[in-house]
Amino acid sequence: MKRLLAGAAALATAFVLAACSGGGAATPNAGGGAVAAAGTGGGTPTTSSTTAAPTTTSATPTPSTTKPAPATTTSKPKPKPTPKPKPAAPASDPGVPCAAAAAASGTAACVDISAHKAWILQGGKVVYGPVPMLPGRKGYATPTGTFHVLSKEKVHLSKEFDNAPMPNSVFFYPGDAFHTGSLSVYSHGCIHLSASASLKFFNTLHIGDVVQVVP
Repeated sequence: MKRLLAGAAALATAFVLAACSGGGAATPNAGGGAVAAAGTGGGTPTTSSTTAAPTTTSATPTPSTTKPAPATTTSKPKPKPTPKPKPAAPASDPGVPCAAAAAASGTAACVDISAHKAWILQGGKVVYGPVPMLPGRKGYATPTGTFHVLSKEKVHLSKEFDNAPMPNSVFFYPGDAFHTGSLSVYSHGCIHLSASASLKFFNTLHIGDVVQVVP
C-alpha cells in the first residue's frame, strides 16, 4: 500500500513539473515518467512572417511614328558690295592751250606755235614744260591740229635735206617730228627742241600718244 501511494505521489510531482516547465499537459510515457507536451501558451510565440517579392514591371517605350517638322531657316540676303568710287578725271592745266591733249588719258604733247612753247602732259596734268621750241619757217609751216605719234627714231637722217641729222626724232606727221635743232633758226616744218628737251620728248612719248599743235 505504501508503494502505491509513493508511486502516485511521484506521478503527481511529475505532472506538476511538466506543467511548470513546458506550460502544457504532461503525457505519461511507458516507463512511468511524463513527457511534456508542447504547449501553446507560456512559451515564446513563434511568429511567421511572409515577405512578398517586389513586382518589377518594365514598360517598353513605344517608338513614336510622328516625324518632327523640319526646321525652317530663313537666309538673310547678302549685302551688295559697295561700288568703289571712280577716280575723278584730273583737271586740265589752265596754262596749256591744248584741250585735246589735256583730255587724253595717257601721255600727250602740246605745242603752241605763236608762243613758241611745248609741253608734255600725263592724264591732263603737265609733267614737263613749258620748254622753248621753234616751228617751221615761212613756206614750210608746221601743220596744226590733233595728231598721234607715228614713229620714233633715235638718229634720223633727212634725205630731203642732204642727210641732215635729226637726233631724238618723234614723228607725229609725215615728214615732221620733234627733234634736236636750233632754237634760233626756224625749221622746214619740224619742231626744234634743245638737246635735253628732245631727249625728254623721245623717252616719254609713245607710239599712238596724242600730239596737239595749236596756231
